Amino acid sequence: MPIYEYKCKKCGKVFEHLARNADDAPASCAHCGAAELEKQFSAFAINMGGTAGAAMPEKCGSCPSAGACPYMDDDY
Repeated sequence: MPIYEYKCKKCGKVFEHLARNADDAPASCAHCGAAELEKQFSAFAINMGGTAGAAMPEKCGSCPSAGACPYMDDDY
């Protein structure tokens, strides 16, 4: 089952929704209850085998945390 991200047009919060099928969308914002939601375009993960993170760059350069990706270990 895919996980989709939605952004509330009222409060601006982004939240995830586990979809059971293609037509399964949340009826309201998980934070404020507003009904106006916008589906977000988000990245997905691919498992290509081998060592986890082997193909990842040392620094992604687009992260707000001093240029280092907060999702990566310092060992890379």
